[in-house]
Amino acid sequence: MSNSPNTALLSLPPLRPSPSKSNSFTRSSQTTATRRGRSSSIVSVQEVPETYDDQLDQGALTNVNADWVNYKGAWLIHVVLIGLGIILLETIPGITQDLAWTIANLGYLFVSYIIFHYVTGVPFDMTNNSGVYDNLTLWEQIDSGAQYTPAKKWLTTLPIVLFLVSTHYTRYDSHPALFTLNLCALLFVGLAPKLPAFHRLRIKFFDAGDIGPTPDPSAPPTPKDEQHLR
Repeated sequence: MSNSPNTALLSLPPLRPSPSKSNSFTRSSQTTATRRGRSSSIVSVQEVPETYDDQLDQGALTNVNADWVNYKGAWLIHVVLIGLGIILLETIPGITQDLAWTIANLGYLFVSYIIFHYVTGVPFDMTNNSGVYDNLTLWEQIDSGAQYTPAKKWLTTLPIVLFLVSTHYTRYDSHPALFTLNLCALLFVGLAPKLPAFHRLRIKFFDAGDIGPTPDPSAPPTPKDEQHLR
């Protein structure tokens, strides 16, 4: 009795997928899952996050790194240092009054930028603040980050007054280059980092960010390779 077509099909061994096709499919799926895009932006802006626990720790601890700006004499020391710097520069032979005021203005702007807007954290941690200020600049630590406080108004007004005085003594109508230099330094170094719009923001140049693994990861070893390793 001859077998029917259905019976013949049932007696055939089941088909097994090809090992090479299975590996290629697995490899392509892994590549698709792990491949990530790379950032091509030149300038990136990142915001420093603030958690509820950080707010509690900042309110419970005393930040001696930023409280000194409200002490007596802390405002006057800026004027004294600027005056001493100008007197010292004018005693140097060959330094004119125009150049002395320009150097004093630029020096104060760049030094104050490094102190208030560049260095982060607490350089001299004497109170064990649990690292809640590690990612914050001194300007962001002053008055617990509040804006338009008396100390911040004074630190914002002083560079403007110094610029006006320096442009008066440098005779900006006769030296337009010095006036342009002082004005650009005031706007981009002295005032822009103090604006509330840049609070807790970090501007980085040529930051690649999180690139992740390579686009084409290595395939898993074949059973033959595993036998050789054993």
